[in-house]
Amino acid sequence: MYFPPFYAYAAAILGGYLLGSAPWGLILGRAFGVGDLRKIGSGNIGATNMWRAGRKDLAVATFVLDSSKAGAALVLASWLFERNAGLAAGAAALLGHCFPIWLRFKGGKGVSSFFGILLAGLPLIGVGAAITWLMMAFTFRFSSLSALAAAALAPVLAMALQRTPLEIGFCLGLAALIFWLHRANIGRLLRGEEPKIGGPKAA
Repeated sequence: MYFPPFYAYAAAILGGYLLGSAPWGLILGRAFGVGDLRKIGSGNIGATNMWRAGRKDLAVATFVLDSSKAGAALVLASWLFERNAGLAAGAAALLGHCFPIWLRFKGGKGVSSFFGILLAGLPLIGVGAAITWLMMAFTFRFSSLSALAAAALAPVLAMALQRTPLEIGFCLGLAALIFWLHRANIGRLLRGEEPKIGGPKAA
């Protein structure tokens, strides 16, 4: 079935946003007795706060679900419409995760969804970003610093791999959003106040 570009992009963006806005960390926390993640640690609904809440199993599940929903939005829209609509859906899913309408636009910081988008749509860049996160996390033990390094590397890898200008711009946009959402973490890192992975407080 043919969809005119406007309708295809509108459907991709709306569908991506709604799919991305599913607050899996909040759902899992309530379902398995952790409580409301918004009232624990940093108040973030993502995998890092779940990890620091003491449920590593649920943190892994949160990461998988948050990354999968964003990746699924990209893949589904690409299949239904076309590649660029898929990228739009992936970006919308990231925005949905970070600014979910169900939670008064107060969501997570988007790192899991960021990886899901890249792994689904630009897998080589996604793998490179994931390896960067792991290396930084093992070396410095700062979740936020690892995420910032991975985000910064994504557009560099896109240029190195000679991706299209649209895909390079897409990676730049994702990275810019990750940096903006981590602006408080950046301030704490500069002041030497950012908690480390395994520390008593959530980042």
